[in-house]
Amino acid sequence: MKALLLAFSLLTFLAGCTGQPIHDPLRPPPPDLPYRTWEIGLLAPNYMEVWVESVDVLDQRGIGYYRVHGGVSSIQNPPDNRGDPRGWPARPGAGKTMPMTGIDLPEMVVVRWQSLAEPQTYRVRIDIPEAIRQEMVTPYPAFCRFDGQHIQDYRAVVTIGLAPGGIAKAWLSGDCLEPIEIGRFVGSVHPDGPDEGRTNGRYALPLAPAAQQYIDSHGIPFGSW
Repeated sequence: MKALLLAFSLLTFLAGCTGQPIHDPLRPPPPDLPYRTWEIGLLAPNYMEVWVESVDVLDQRGIGYYRVHGGVSSIQNPPDNRGDPRGWPARPGAGKTMPMTGIDLPEMVVVRWQSLAEPQTYRVRIDIPEAIRQEMVTPYPAFCRFDGQHIQDYRAVVTIGLAPGGIAKAWLSGDCLEPIEIGRFVGSVHPDGPDEGRTNGRYALPLAPAAQQYIDSHGIPFGSW
């Protein structure tokens, strides 16, 4: 037993000196990316508030990661019905982002969310083509308007827009590059309801007053997304 403890202590000491961790055969090696991490962003149309229960990722190595993102999405609720929830912006922002640290490029993303405007619970599968993964590691010269700098940039943010009716739209964007569309996806009603049926049909959050006012006045523009 003393010999085993001595051997382990020696390995730990050597690893600390060299800066190299002891190899764990159950842990995959870090992804080989030209940047530290890629990101997932979440957004919703004006007033069409959502609560994201889970974002799951299958990476290109075939490794699954569960509940890597969630909660409220990025949204604007202008007062006095001044906003327009119809359609998607020509240049969507990144949304509410979360770094996918240690996760390789995505092959599939699955989102389960509560559409609070209806309310209804949906689940959607978003397949990421190989061409999009190649785009994520392709550098481009870019001009950043916010600071006037010319840089080399990557499209490393997968932004997912979530709308009533189970509609999801996905884009790929960079800090200073124009977004490109990944695709439009139609989810299905999640039969267990909110929070996998654990809340007896109660949704996570009430609508904000401005969102409720818009829906009471104009309804939900189904078909515009």
